[in-house]
Amino acid sequence: MASTTLRVCAALFFVLAASVVAHSAPAQHHFAVAHGRFELDGKPFQIISGDMDYVRTPRAYWRDRLRMAHAIGINTVMTYVFWNFHETQPGQYDFTDQRDVAEFIREAQQEGLYVILRPGPYSCGEWDLGGYPAWTLRDRKLKLRSLDPAYQRAASRWMDRLGQELAPLQIDRGGPILAVQVENEYGSFQDARENDHAYMERAREVVLHAGFTDALLYTADGAEELTRGSLPDLPAAVDFGTGEAEHSFALYSKLHPEGPYFCAEYWAGWFDHWGAKHEHTDAAKQVAEIRWMLKRGYSVSMYMLFGGTSFGWFSGANSNGHNYQPDVTSYDYDAPIDEAGRPRPKFFEIRKAIQEITGATPPPVPEPPILGSLPPIQLIDRVSLWDTLPAPVKSEQPLTMEDLQQDFGYVLYSTRLRGPISGDLALDQLHSYARVYLDHKLAGILDRRLGKMTLPLTVTAGEQRLDILVENSGRVNFTSVLRTEQAGITHGVTFAGKPVTSWENYALPFDDPALAHFTRQAQTSGPTLYRGTFSIGKPTDSFLDMRAYGKGQVWVNGHALGRYWSIGPQGGLYLPGAWLHPGRNEVVLLDLDGGPVPPLSSVDYALIDEPIRAERVKPIPTEKVGSTQD
Repeated sequence: MASTTLRVCAALFFVLAASVVAHSAPAQHHFAVAHGRFELDGKPFQIISGDMDYVRTPRAYWRDRLRMAHAIGINTVMTYVFWNFHETQPGQYDFTDQRDVAEFIREAQQEGLYVILRPGPYSCGEWDLGGYPAWTLRDRKLKLRSLDPAYQRAASRWMDRLGQELAPLQIDRGGPILAVQVENEYGSFQDARENDHAYMERAREVVLHAGFTDALLYTADGAEELTRGSLPDLPAAVDFGTGEAEHSFALYSKLHPEGPYFCAEYWAGWFDHWGAKHEHTDAAKQVAEIRWMLKRGYSVSMYMLFGGTSFGWFSGANSNGHNYQPDVTSYDYDAPIDEAGRPRPKFFEIRKAIQEITGATPPPVPEPPILGSLPPIQLIDRVSLWDTLPAPVKSEQPLTMEDLQQDFGYVLYSTRLRGPISGDLALDQLHSYARVYLDHKLAGILDRRLGKMTLPLTVTAGEQRLDILVENSGRVNFTSVLRTEQAGITHGVTFAGKPVTSWENYALPFDDPALAHFTRQAQTSGPTLYRGTFSIGKPTDSFLDMRAYGKGQVWVNGHALGRYWSIGPQGGLYLPGAWLHPGRNEVVLLDLDGGPVPPLSSVDYALIDEPIRAERVKPIPTEKVGSTQD
C-alpha cells in the first residue's frame, strides 16, 4: 500500500514538474516574409517601430523610456549595438550594468514590445567612429569596413561574442528579436558597387556564424542606393526623411515590386553640429507621411522615437573628406520623445494616427518625468591642468591617441623651441581641436571644423616651451573618412617650414578626474579642473546651464555628462536624477579657458536652441565665489 502511494505521489510530482516547466517555457514564434509581406506565426504583421538606443539613456530609465515609446502605439523597438561600447580593448568585453544590452531587450519584451536588432559591426548613428573601437585604428594597414582579413577577424570575433549574449533572445527561441539588420546602409559607402556584393555576403556570414539564424535577416539603404547595399535573397528596407516617402517607395517598388514595403529609418528629426543652428523638423508633414505609410499597410520605424544623450565622449562627426562637423552631446533629434523622456506635441498626433489606422488602443501615456533645478554649485576647488600631468611618453614625432592606447579625451604635446624665430606653426592633419601655448600662455586656437591647421608664432630669444593641447571632438562616423580617423596630431608638426621633433606626449583620457589633487588656490590660468559639491533632497532630472563657460567636459558623481562649447547650439547638459542621490553630490568641470568661474546652475528645461556665439577665450569676470554647499 505504501509503495503504491509512493508511486502515485512520484507520478503526480513529475506531472506537476512538467506542467511548471511547460508553463514557464517562453512561447516560441516565427517571423518571416511570405506573400510579399511580413508574417508572424503565419499571420500578416505590420511593423510599427521606433529607434531608441540603450546606450543613450541611463539604465535606471530603460523601462520608463520603453513604456513611453510603447504608448505612442508601436509594437516594436529598434536599437543599435555599438561595438566600441562593449569591446574597449581587443578581447576585453563588457556587458554589465549600462552595457547589459540583453537586459534592455528583455525589458522591451516585458513591456510588450518586439525588437529589431542592429548589431553592426558598422553602425553610424552619429556615434564615435560609427561604433568601431578606436583600437582598430592602431594598425594603419587595417582597412575598416572592407574584406581586409585583419578587419574581418576582429569583426567576426566581436559578432560571435555578441551572439553569446543575444542569439538566445531570437523570436524562435522565445525572445523578442524579430529581425537582425546585416551591416548598415552599405550602399551609401564609396566601396559599394552595383554588381559586387562580396562584402555584404561576408557580413551576412558573420551574422549567421554568431548564431542569428532564427530571426529574419534584412538590409537597409537609401532609395538611390538599394541595389548597391542589398542582397538578392534578403528583404531590403528603405531609409528616408520627411517629405521623401512617396518618391522613395516609388523607387523601391521598381526594384522590389513584391515587397515587403518597409521604411526602416523614417527620420522623425535630425541631429545637431557644434556651431550650427539647432535642427527643427516639420511635425505636421511627419504625421501626414506616417499616416500615408500605415494606410497602405507599409511597415515603418521612426528614427529616432527617442534620441537621448551621447554621454561622455561618444558623439561622432560628419565629413566628406574636406569639411568636419562634430556632433553635439545631445541626441534629442527633435524626436517625438525629448531628451529628458517627455512626449512632444507630435507624439500625441502620431499616437492618434496609429490608433485610428490600426484600430488598436495603445497603452496609456505614462506620467512624464518631473524636472527640477539644483541650488547654485560653487566651484571653489580647482587645479591647473599643468599641475595634473601624468608621466609623458617620449617620441620623435607626435603620437596619436591610438598610439597611446587611448580612446577619448585630450593629448598634450610638449617640446622646446629655440628663438628668436617667427613663422607658421602647422599641424599636419589635426584631429580635431587644439589650443597652442608658449610657456603656458595661450598663443592661439586651431580647429579642424574651420579648416584652421596653421598659426603664426613668434618665439623670443632663448628657449620656450611649446604645448599643444588637442581634443578629440568626435571621430567621423560616416563615409570612408572613418578609415583615417586617428585622433590627435596625426602626421607631424612643422614650424617656420621645418619639422618639429622630440616630443613629450601626455595621455589625458580623464577617466576619473575627481582623483586630481584639488586645492583652493584663488587663481588658475589655462585649462583648469574645478570641483564643487551640493546637497539635495529627492533627486530629479535637470539641465546644467553651461552658457557662462567656454569649452570642456562635466562629470557628476563620476558620470561623464558630455562636452559643452559656448558656440552652441547646445547650451546645457542633461543631468539624469538617477545619477544623483539624496545628500552630498560632487561635480567636476574641465574648462579650457580657466580663470575665475561663476557658480554652476541648472534649469528645468533643455537649452538646446541657443544662439551661436563667438568662442570665448577670456573667462567671464565674476565675483569671488564662496564655500561649497554641503
